[in-house]
Amino acid sequence: MSCRLPERIAATFLLASLALPALAQHPETLSWCDTLAQRLRSVEAESCRKLGLEPGNMRSVQGRPLMIRDVPAAPLKLSALKTNTGKPVQQRPARIFVIGGIHGDELTSVSIVFRWMDWLGEAEARQYHWRIAPLSNPDGLLARPSRRTNGNGVDLNRNFPTPDWFADALPYWKQRTKEDPRRFPGTKPMSEPETRWLHQEIERFKPDVIVSIHAPYGILDYDGPAQEPRRFGRLNLNRLGVYPGSLGNFGGVHKNIPVITIELPNATAMPAPKEQRQIWDDMLAWIKKHIVPQTLS
Repeated sequence: MSCRLPERIAATFLLASLALPALAQHPETLSWCDTLAQRLRSVEAESCRKLGLEPGNMRSVQGRPLMIRDVPAAPLKLSALKTNTGKPVQQRPARIFVIGGIHGDELTSVSIVFRWMDWLGEAEARQYHWRIAPLSNPDGLLARPSRRTNGNGVDLNRNFPTPDWFADALPYWKQRTKEDPRRFPGTKPMSEPETRWLHQEIERFKPDVIVSIHAPYGILDYDGPAQEPRRFGRLNLNRLGVYPGSLGNFGGVHKNIPVITIELPNATAMPAPKEQRQIWDDMLAWIKKHIVPQTLS
């Protein structure tokens, strides 16, 4: 007889924890996890501390650390393919950059990243090199009430350096959004430390795919060169369009990196555990099928 869902999830967490090595705690991680746990009921401080998150080399507008976790892939076996000289072809694992909490009032976009980090030790996930920024806009999340924008009142998802930014970002904001303060793109691209930090991590990590989590539209959006995903869990593809300064525009259109935007159905209530898992499993299946590991010279 198959075990029930909660028992399967518990067993999965145990296997994941056994598969990954013990992670040291950075001193600043302790207070960051305590603060986050006080804001999000879905995140436990003790579990957060054990994930190996570390502060990046930039801080938010209000001086909060921008935390990141790097999880290398399990060692790859040499490919069965051979070069003209008869030597085996070596491939590096595909690199996946997961970004949560660009909009501070989309609490579930942070919470689900913490759920997924518990599953990184499983065999399917260990094929890939992961870089994870679970909360890219701490000032927005920790405001009372939480807000979409950062500490300067800038929508970080309109602040990336897309080629159309100077021509279109401010006119779009004024004409199409009627100067909605929740969607202010800033005075220039990358005016915000949080955007500069994410841009820096993209340049350093050179991801093969970017996964950005949002809420509450309950759909998938996609920009980039690979075959588009049709469905993750109950989330169906529904392209929202390309906006000046958006991450999808910057990564998918300008940098030619596939960018999956996961829009959860609710900004404050998490999907059911089974749905969280199905989104994850479907995402991994799509990556396996469509993201090709890079061949090393």
